Amino acid sequence: MSAQGVMVMGMPLNRLAVPVLVLLILAMMVLPLPTFMLDVLFTLNIALAMIVMLVSLNSRRPLDFSVFPTVLLLTTLLRLSLNVASTRIILMQGHTGADAAGKVIESFGNFLVGGNYVVGFVVFLILVIINFIVITKGAGRIAEVAARFTLDSMPGKQLAVDADLNAGFINEGEARARRHEIGREADFYGAMDGASKFVRGDAIAGIIILMVNLVGGILVGLFQHNLGLGEALGRYALLTVGDGLVTQIPALIISTAAGIVVSRASSEQDLSREFSTQIFGRPQTLYVAAAVLGSLGVIPGTPHLAFLTIAVVLGGLGFWLMRRQGALPGIEPLALIEEEPTTIDVTWDDIPPVDVLALEVGYRLIPLVDRNQGGAALAKITEARRRFATDMGLVVPLIRVRDNLDLKPNTYRITLKGVDVAHGELPSGQVLAVDMGDVLGRLDGAPGVDPLTGLPGIWIETGREEEAELRGFVVLTTPELIARQVEAVFRQHAPELLGRTEVQQLLDTLARSHPGLVEDVTPRHLPLTSVQAVLQQLIAENISIRDSRTLFETLAARAPKSQAIDDLVETVRAALGRSIVDRLFEGSNTLHVIGLAAATETRLLNEMGDEGEALLSPATLDALNDAAEHALAEHEGAGHPPVLLTSPGLRAMLSRLLRRNLPRLAVIAYAEVPADKMVQVDTELTIEEGA
Repeated sequence: MSAQGVMVMGMPLNRLAVPVLVLLILAMMVLPLPTFMLDVLFTLNIALAMIVMLVSLNSRRPLDFSVFPTVLLLTTLLRLSLNVASTRIILMQGHTGADAAGKVIESFGNFLVGGNYVVGFVVFLILVIINFIVITKGAGRIAEVAARFTLDSMPGKQLAVDADLNAGFINEGEARARRHEIGREADFYGAMDGASKFVRGDAIAGIIILMVNLVGGILVGLFQHNLGLGEALGRYALLTVGDGLVTQIPALIISTAAGIVVSRASSEQDLSREFSTQIFGRPQTLYVAAAVLGSLGVIPGTPHLAFLTIAVVLGGLGFWLMRRQGALPGIEPLALIEEEPTTIDVTWDDIPPVDVLALEVGYRLIPLVDRNQGGAALAKITEARRRFATDMGLVVPLIRVRDNLDLKPNTYRITLKGVDVAHGELPSGQVLAVDMGDVLGRLDGAPGVDPLTGLPGIWIETGREEEAELRGFVVLTTPELIARQVEAVFRQHAPELLGRTEVQQLLDTLARSHPGLVEDVTPRHLPLTSVQAVLQQLIAENISIRDSRTLFETLAARAPKSQAIDDLVETVRAALGRSIVDRLFEGSNTLHVIGLAAATETRLLNEMGDEGEALLSPATLDALNDAAEHALAEHEGAGHPPVLLTSPGLRAMLSRLLRRNLPRLAVIAYAEVPADKMVQVDTELTIEEGA
């Protein structure tokens, strides 16, 4: 029966092993142990150290021995418990002879140092110095640096996993496994960084315990057992040295294993195979080493036998390797046979999905979009999405954020349905001071532009924000600039973000608050695609669809009579007229607008006929754009909002024609003006005769 199947008190035996071991180790510090048990435990301590060393040598990567930090703590605790138990026996029974603390301590005191406690002290100090200063300090430094770099690289690795998942290279299970592996790696090196302190403390404790055993033993021998000073020093010093050596040698082995684990890079081979392949795999290197040793061996006064023997061995090994490598080309190579892969049909699931909106950043900008490092840009983007939803009534889809190693370190780009629509570069250590039009003085720096408003700005060094704000500039940090660029993209391309899914979500929300209203529109009179087209046209002209109740009540009333998209849009605009006008004129009772000259209006209506703007001549289109640009400049120069007022029959056509060159010009119809507002035409849009 396996250990897994054996149950003790309702728990598997293998789950009880570690808790029981820890309790026994702690009990050893309190309970006296017989010498026989002490011999067994010292032997077990040495065996555990050897096992840990062999496991570390055969691990292909550090995570193969992920339990090592805990093993390090337990073995250190075991050695200290043995020190306490042996100290108790040495002080109580050390006067009886060299075997008072057991045969293991006696053999280490007599055999390893020849019964000379002075030599034993020197050997013990050398072992402690090697362990404490060389191995433990080096392993601790490697673990510290590895932990720091592993934690710093976690965001990039996680973004890379997300990118592979989004691209379809891996599935969700593989992505979850990779994220777990990244977390385990960071936890391992962090634990190793702390666990290395155990070994350093163990070395210091070993020195202190040695001095306590020596001084305490001499005092006990002199005053309790009436031994002479020389006899007490000989007995207790030898026992103390044996006790120190029997614990420091396993400690040195464990420290070496720790250094091997933390300095080991991931590989497909164990350390022994890599060692033999990389160090003894080149015959030329062995020949050079043999030649150097042979030259030293013939110099008078040198140990000829040692140098020449090793030179011959290295030369013979190099000759054997060269013959072995030279024999390989003589064998006629077999033709490479590639196994025919199993034919798997390509399915629609193999096509990676295209993100509606995606933000890609260079590696230096990762902290700005990583939630684990603050991710200030993500919070700003969320605020912009919430602000846009409140303003326009449209929830922008989630924006996929990933790193892109093909980009320059400080650059970013924004893609819409896989196509690059905006990009930029953020200088390191600089912020953008934007000129809002009422600044005092100038600032030195490279010119820049606010991506959201298009206003000019100046790049200044971080630390000059207060100076810029005192001069009237608005200072934008790099997270704010990224968020404003994203906001500019989804405001400019808002109609493309309103897909069928978003329209259906809007309908579901409205149906919960106004049951039956949605059914009166779709699918009873209008298909979902027509509703989507109406909403997209409204969004394209910067009309908020937040008042969805009024919008759908109007569609429900108009759709049974007409299903033409333009007609539906104009009807809805008339119903939303008060909010449209209030948005453009900010609550003013007098509407200062650009009017269309009577002759120009007549000319446009005559040329269009029943076909609409499709029949307008190129000359008329050019003249219309020139006249609109001139009228808009004059109107804005007088401090009035950029609004053109026209008849309902021309509004949609003029809006489409002028939107490309003059996106800030709003075109409204007479039907959209509330009755309590007074209209004042301050500027006329006139196409000159002959144009």
